[in-house]
Amino acid sequence: MSMDRRDFSKTMAFAAMAGLLNARKVFSEPAPAVAGSPLPHDALYPEFSHAPLTIDKIEIFPVRYPMVMRFKFFEGPVSSGGRPSIIIKITANDGTVGWGESVPIPRWSGETLEGAVACLKNYLVPVLIGKNVFDLEDIHHTMTKELAGDFSTTYPITKAGIDIALYDLIGKAMGKNVAELWGRTTPEDLVLSWTLNPVKLDDVEGLIQKGRDRGFENFNVKVSPDTKVDLELCKMVRKAAPKGFLWIDANCGYDTATALQMAPKFADIGVEVFEGPLHPNCISGYQALVKQGALPIIMDEGCVSPVEVAEFMKLKMMNGIAMKPSRCGGLTSAVGQLRLLEKNKMLFLGSGLTDPDISLAATLNLYGAFGLKKPAALNGPQFLGESVLKDPFKVVGGKVKIPKGHGLGIEVDEDKVRDLSARTGTI
Repeated sequence: MSMDRRDFSKTMAFAAMAGLLNARKVFSEPAPAVAGSPLPHDALYPEFSHAPLTIDKIEIFPVRYPMVMRFKFFEGPVSSGGRPSIIIKITANDGTVGWGESVPIPRWSGETLEGAVACLKNYLVPVLIGKNVFDLEDIHHTMTKELAGDFSTTYPITKAGIDIALYDLIGKAMGKNVAELWGRTTPEDLVLSWTLNPVKLDDVEGLIQKGRDRGFENFNVKVSPDTKVDLELCKMVRKAAPKGFLWIDANCGYDTATALQMAPKFADIGVEVFEGPLHPNCISGYQALVKQGALPIIMDEGCVSPVEVAEFMKLKMMNGIAMKPSRCGGLTSAVGQLRLLEKNKMLFLGSGLTDPDISLAATLNLYGAFGLKKPAALNGPQFLGESVLKDPFKVVGGKVKIPKGHGLGIEVDEDKVRDLSARTGTI
């Protein structure tokens, strides 16, 4: 939860009494859990054995990635101009560079490209210059002091770009991939899911075939609000891919009564998980869906920090989470949430925010490190038509390679960044 340093101290004291956090342990393999504790004995902020490096410079590059397919979240008078992003370059005093990316989506979160640029330029960048890059706790507290929290972390998508850039920089400085910073390794690749959000049912067969042509056999489907269309859509997908993983996401588009009515019908068709049926403040509705038991109920929107995730677990509102490090304020919070899911033996699905390049690299490393079992709904490669990487991600046989180099494991082509930013224009 975002708060100022005084309130943070109070919360940490309470959390310690509750067995939630041990505030100075590192993110390595979890130590044995305390009985009754929702978290193992590790905390949100890792410590690193390395001589201090300080932040010397932070540069921001607002860009819009061209789209190659329609996605409902990138429509409208502004968003139709391309997928907005702020590419962030952090340079340490020894010249080491870390790259991050903030990926606002106004129609999903309310964070805008213009707002994110203003937050970074006017509030966050000035207070982070001179900070020790290894002291993530101080950096996150400093960001929270400037942009205070409410129910949870404010501007988490914007702040995620800073957090990701720091992990990239730290990994490079220490000669390690980010997964190694958590004491983990990653597999060679990750299986992806193809996203379906057709305008009309007549489009479905063609969209499925597009995915099949690229090697995809698993599908995640956007549903709500038209229940008749939703059922028919899922029937068509299940018939076309009888062995594939079928995952629906309502993006909070149903009310409780409709969701309770629809869940058994989706289950009968062969849908395997039900993501985001309701707004996250519909606590009793989520509890009713979990109690009904027709499908595993997966939360997404609203799961920003480990604090509310632990509360949602206690309230029995979900069977798991569709993770998105960009939603959580970056890798730091995402790792904390994954620790909770591991300890409580709950489902972990991998999703994203149509992540381009740098945000995608961070996400692939995270999901690989924490052993994602189901196909990941990472649809940046599906919908985006340009890359700023020297070696862009390629989907082969429905799989994408997880980068293995130091930091995030990628090489950013700064000339491409500057060119895309110039074509995007002044924000």
